[in-house]
Amino acid sequence: MRLLVLSGLSGAGKSIALQALEDLGFYCVDNLPVALLPGFVAQMKVMEGRQEVTEIAVGIDARNMIDDLQNFQVVLKNIKEQGISCEVIFVVANDHALIKRFSETRRKHPLTDDEIPLVEAIAAERHLLNPIANCADLHIDTSQTNVHQLRDQIRDRVGRNSDLTLSLQFLSFGFKHGHPIDADFVFDVRCLPNPHWDPKLRLQTGRDDDVIKFLQQQTIVTEMLADITRFIERWVPDFEADNRSYMTVAIGCTGGQHRSVYFAEALGAHFKRQREGVMIRHRELS
Repeated sequence: MRLLVLSGLSGAGKSIALQALEDLGFYCVDNLPVALLPGFVAQMKVMEGRQEVTEIAVGIDARNMIDDLQNFQVVLKNIKEQGISCEVIFVVANDHALIKRFSETRRKHPLTDDEIPLVEAIAAERHLLNPIANCADLHIDTSQTNVHQLRDQIRDRVGRNSDLTLSLQFLSFGFKHGHPIDADFVFDVRCLPNPHWDPKLRLQTGRDDDVIKFLQQQTIVTEMLADITRFIERWVPDFEADNRSYMTVAIGCTGGQHRSVYFAEALGAHFKRQREGVMIRHRELS
């Protein structure tokens, strides 16, 4: 049996992610109290012998007793000690994105009331869900992600056989649009020659032949790409040996159009030749 515990901030896309898992064939239950999780897992184990219920997803949010949320790590440890494959996914977004979404949809945040404004409710929810966030195998930042892109990420990163190797994602981004909060490693390539300053290359991206040729001609680019490649080759096996399921390597330049895109594509192509479960995503090109 494979169990996914899905949690996250209100407005970050937890419901969309759970729907995507349901589309992938997961048996999904939303808003389950943490205190009921062990009993639910026990019941699912009984059902597993009667019908094909092998992949289960449970949604947990801040509408739990505070003591139960604080006890989440213990509950998770007990489940794993039963030999059950269990992963925790936490969906997040920055305050600006969350406030914008609530204002556009006119939804009410579950922790707001006459005395607690939205900004304070978001901060309180982050604090309440810290015990789950700290246990997460995968953080998904939806600050600059739409519904369709989130569903694609769930399908590509989570809707895979749990027996496969670590899911390795290369993410390009622009520092001027904000740091990706779901990255495990961040490499800064802003020190490299920038194709943006060539008028012929400015409107192209790191996936276009002219930009690729420009960057490949720079010795410093080749050296940095080799250094990052060696670093990942050296340390990914250690993370896998520690039963790590997901890893995101983010490469950032100024705008997320040229250098970071080139690096993500080059690294992704290199590691796809060596292993399964490699993905490439360009945050700013989306």
